[in-house]
Amino acid sequence: MAEAGQSGGRQVYIVDGARTPYIRAQGVPGPFSASDLAVAAGRPLLLRQPFSPDSLDEVILGNIMSAPDEVNIGRVVSQRLGCGVAVPAWTVQRNCGSGMQAIDCAYRNILAGRSGLVLAGGTEAMSRAPLLFNAAMAAWLGRLNGAKGLPAKLQQIARFRPGMLQPVIALLHGLTDPVVGMNMGQTAEELAFRFNISRADMDGYAVQSHLRMVAARAEGRLPEIEPLYDQKGHCYDHDDGVRPDSSVEKLAKLKPVFDRHFGAVTAGNSSQITDGAAWVILADAEHVQRHNLLALARIVDVEWAGLAPQQMGLGPVHAMTPLLQRQNLHLADIDYFEINEAFAAQVLACAAACQDPDFCRKDLALAGVLGAIDPARLNVDGGAIAVGHPVGSSGARIVLHLCHVLAQKQARRGLAAICIGGGQGGALLLERV
Repeated sequence: MAEAGQSGGRQVYIVDGARTPYIRAQGVPGPFSASDLAVAAGRPLLLRQPFSPDSLDEVILGNIMSAPDEVNIGRVVSQRLGCGVAVPAWTVQRNCGSGMQAIDCAYRNILAGRSGLVLAGGTEAMSRAPLLFNAAMAAWLGRLNGAKGLPAKLQQIARFRPGMLQPVIALLHGLTDPVVGMNMGQTAEELAFRFNISRADMDGYAVQSHLRMVAARAEGRLPEIEPLYDQKGHCYDHDDGVRPDSSVEKLAKLKPVFDRHFGAVTAGNSSQITDGAAWVILADAEHVQRHNLLALARIVDVEWAGLAPQQMGLGPVHAMTPLLQRQNLHLADIDYFEINEAFAAQVLACAAACQDPDFCRKDLALAGVLGAIDPARLNVDGGAIAVGHPVGSSGARIVLHLCHVLAQKQARRGLAAICIGGGQGGALLLERV
């Protein structure tokens, strides 16, 4: 892969961005569809730009579970945002990395000279994941529909059994790897065992995530959030899953979810089921100058990696390693990290793996260890354990927030990374402009 900025000397900048508050699922469908969320985040973002929405070269949106009336949700949202029929729009799906993948697609198209100004991001309404008919019910309905005449239909009706009404919960299936038969929480338990991460370690990290996010909100360090209004006029202006009263003592009372007898991963030290959307606007130097845009950061490089699905939480380390090698950088050269918090065990395992000689030698083919990630520079304003993990959106959220962290801290380099169900990882390197 060519080093960023080396394709014809082009540079790719993030010039602005916005996200919705992340809304925790309450056991019923949430107030907003995935397209509603993306429109709510995109409308104020585009309204404040000096260019019109139809000046965009393309719109790219990450999403996993779009509704039947949101097929190619990227195009649906672009039309609702007023981008015009001439602006192409498309949807990408790389599981938890979909929002980051959308940004990467925009980045590569700009590097190649195919685009100059792109809206890219991700959206997910996890609370609206569908309930599906099981195979027996679908087959019964098909035979009923195909039955000719009243006697045949009555005969088919008589074959109905109550068990056919047992629904298929799409969200549970989506969070389970079909190849190895493990859900994402079970993979976190695998990492906790491998790196000897205790329940106390996980709960302590989870509390830190909540309290850091509480502090960021109180100190105004989340400028990317745009308020939402539902049809009843109710305003959503903050991430409602953040718990200011979180404590290790409270989390210790929760029972393990994924391994009830021997596990340590609980609902409290895992990310929450959440709805939300996030966007960034990417531009080349020509468009930055033409529209007098203020560049937040420059994208330096992006990397994707594959690994065993059972160890999917280590995806950030597998993706960061070749990216750092290609850029001749070390972990110590990175000022701030955003590693998506699917689980406390997963983030702690990534930090441990970077310093584990055996892992670095066998899994990363390194002569020594990768290095240490300073906890004080990792997820400094909390993460998905506090705000939630709307899977199609999170990759875009961490990139956008990292831009703001670099600006607020007057720092140079930041690295955003995410683990991906199915056994992948993504990493994106930023430099503050």
